[in-house]
Amino acid sequence: MTIDEDDLPRPRPARLAKLPLDLLGVAELQEYIEELRAEIARVEADIARKTSHRSAADAFFRKG
Repeated sequence: MTIDEDDLPRPRPARLAKLPLDLLGVAELQEYIEELRAEIARVEADIARKTSHRSAADAFFRKG
């Protein structure tokens, strides 16, 4: 049996561009870390919001 390329999982595109860390100084790296932490916090807040909405929807439709 041969495997067709269409049957293989597609690689996920990179969501964040990887910075060349060798070109950054310590202060710039610390700023970059803070930017990443802010993005993580934003994503975690969205996950919490979506989880809450999902729980509310599940509870609503279970009562029926």
